[in-house]
Amino acid sequence: MKLFWVDVRPWRKNLATTAIESGADALLVDDAERVRELGRVTTIAPDGDLVPGKDVFEVEIVDKESEEEALRLSRQGQVIVRTQDWTVIPLENLVAQSERIIAAVSNAEEAKVALTVLERGAAGIMLSTDDPAEIRRVAEVIAGTTVPVSLVPFEVTRITPVGMGDRVCVDTCSILANGEGMLVGNTSSAFLLVHPETLENPYVAPRPFRVNAGAVHAYTLLPDGKTAYLSDLSVGDRVLIVEHSGETHEVVVGRLKIERRPLLLVEARSGEAKASLVLQNAETIRLVGEDGAAVSVAALAVGDRVLGSLAEGGRHFGIAVRETILEK
Repeated sequence: MKLFWVDVRPWRKNLATTAIESGADALLVDDAERVRELGRVTTIAPDGDLVPGKDVFEVEIVDKESEEEALRLSRQGQVIVRTQDWTVIPLENLVAQSERIIAAVSNAEEAKVALTVLERGAAGIMLSTDDPAEIRRVAEVIAGTTVPVSLVPFEVTRITPVGMGDRVCVDTCSILANGEGMLVGNTSSAFLLVHPETLENPYVAPRPFRVNAGAVHAYTLLPDGKTAYLSDLSVGDRVLIVEHSGETHEVVVGRLKIERRPLLLVEARSGEAKASLVLQNAETIRLVGEDGAAVSVAALAVGDRVLGSLAEGGRHFGIAVRETILEK
C-alpha cells in the first residue's frame, strides 16, 4: 500500500481529525502532542515518531542539483519532494532511482499522477490542503492503487481426501464480498482463489469476514508481492483480497483460527502449469469458479474450471529469488 501522509502545518484540528478518520499513515505537524490527543497515528515532528532532518527530509526540486540532493537523502530516509509547478519529469527521474520518494501534492488528481508515474509510482504522497473533503478524496485514490493480479482458469485434475491436519481460518477486519478471496497454494508458483464464507447454507451462519484458507503449510500471496505461510500470519497483518476480475484490495487480519480438521487435496492445471492446495474437507469451503461464482469443494469435480494465479516460484523468507528450487 502506498503511504498517505497529510501536512497539518499550521495546526488545524478539523484536518487532523479527518486525516486520522480517513486512514492517513502519518501527520506532519509542529507539535506531535496535539495529534496524540486525537488518536494513535504516526507523527512527523521535532517531538514525533519520525523527526524531520533525521528520519524524513524535505527537498524542493528546482534543478538537477536538487534532484541529486533528494536522491542522496533517500539513502537515509523518506524524502518529501516538492516541485514549483508540479512537473512530472523530475518525479519520474527520482522514482526511477529510489523507492523512498514521497510526492507533495495538493489534490486527488495530482495524487493519481504521483502514484502511477512509470507505472510503479512514488512510495507515497504528502497532501497539503485546507479542505477536509480533499483529504477524503485522496484517501479513496490511495485505496485504489493496489496492483491488479492476473488470474487464469485452472482445470481441476484431482480431488482426494488426505486425512487429518491443521487448517487456518483467516478472520479479517472487513466484510468480504462474493466472487473474491485469497490466493493460496501449496507452492509459491501457483495459487488458487479461495472464496470467503459469505454464502448462506443450512449448517452454519455466514462468516463474511472469514476465509477458510487452507492447511498451515500453504502460502498466501501478500499485497507487496511477497508470500507468507498461513500459519505465520498474525493480528494486524495485511493480506491481499483478489476479486474475480483481478482487482485487489488489502484487509487487516483480526484473528487466526488453527484447528484440526479432515483435509482434501485439490490439484489443477493451466496449460503446462500445475497448482495444488490442501483445504478443509467441508461443504462450506469454496473456490472461485471461472465465472466468479463460488464452488464448494464438496461439489467440485474433475474437469471443473476455477480461478488461480501463476507466479515466479522460489521464495526466501517470502521474497521471490532466482535460484534452483523445485517445489512439488
